Amino acid sequence: MPEFHTEEDTANEAQSSVKLKGSLWALFLYDVAEEIHLDQAREVLGAGSPERTPGFRGPAPEYVRFAHPPIIRSAITIDGWSCVVKFYHYGVVSVALELPFEENWDGLVQLSGTWIGSAKIERKAAEVARQQVDTIRSTLEKAYSDWPSEDYYVLHVREALDDAGSALSARDVASNHGHRIAQIVRGESTALSESETSEILRDLISYYPTDLLVVAWMAAFVYDTPEGASPILQLLEYANTQLIEFRYYDALLTDVLAGVYRKLERRHGMFGRWRLARDAAHLNRIRLDVIELTERVDNSIKFLSDMFYARAYRLAARKIGVTDYRDLVDDKLETAADLYQSMVGEFHQGRAFVLEAMVVVILLIELFYFFRGK
Repeated sequence: MPEFHTEEDTANEAQSSVKLKGSLWALFLYDVAEEIHLDQAREVLGAGSPERTPGFRGPAPEYVRFAHPPIIRSAITIDGWSCVVKFYHYGVVSVALELPFEENWDGLVQLSGTWIGSAKIERKAAEVARQQVDTIRSTLEKAYSDWPSEDYYVLHVREALDDAGSALSARDVASNHGHRIAQIVRGESTALSESETSEILRDLISYYPTDLLVVAWMAAFVYDTPEGASPILQLLEYANTQLIEFRYYDALLTDVLAGVYRKLERRHGMFGRWRLARDAAHLNRIRLDVIELTERVDNSIKFLSDMFYARAYRLAARKIGVTDYRDLVDDKLETAADLYQSMVGEFHQGRAFVLEAMVVVILLIELFYFFRGK
């Protein structure tokens, strides 16, 4: 863990002389359908054949592969932001906006504070998403009327020079400017406390002496070349697509389980128990559908022997909240399975009681005619 200076320690630094070049990325994800039929969407959009790997510029194709590569489209430029739209086969549409910058550290903090969580850019991204989805609406499977959404921001610094014009190492960036990085990934305009800064920088990772990744729940800081940063940007976007999917499944299961509990509370008499078979079948069908969809999301990307990208993804998933929501979904799937078994058991008990009662009635009728005949 590198040391870092507080705001007071760096008050006299010549911040204006430090030149930073890079891009601010604003990622907006929308869950628009249960599935997008990518082959059909490519025909509608006139897109080329899919590649086996995502469009990484660097070593990533050797290590990271999509089972179903997303469709990538360059869209319009919005107020100085270039725009790229991606369609994922599990129903998520991504709008990635890029704003190039040349700033010093103070200017970079101000830039992040201005745009992270900006309602203006969110509205622009939503407009682009709806326009793009309208063009492929015929390829959507079970389109949603309301779109769950997520936004995430990445500050990519591709060049950081000191007063002498030499490139800063990752260690120098973290130790001398860690408090600025903490502000950036939090989108704060004022300095954070030392403890909060330590918490943010605790899990930073680096592969070479010249690259650095700091991930927080709403934004990340990447210091790397464009070729090195490209796979990290893709992994951060992918982690957010997972987050939005698991959020949707969590809300769906919450509503389903609440409905089951209400039905169980209103159940009265034998006929209420008899209807459990239908309710149990409906619950189990939803449970199996969610299991299938979560497996589709889990298996959509593979890491092939590269521990750094796998470690970067695990860090992003944990910081962004993918792991937490996945655990919630798993817990509710387990609850749904237990409820299904319980409901089926009660139904079988009720059916057995009815069958036994019918046997008794038949026996009584037979006995009645037997004695009457005598």
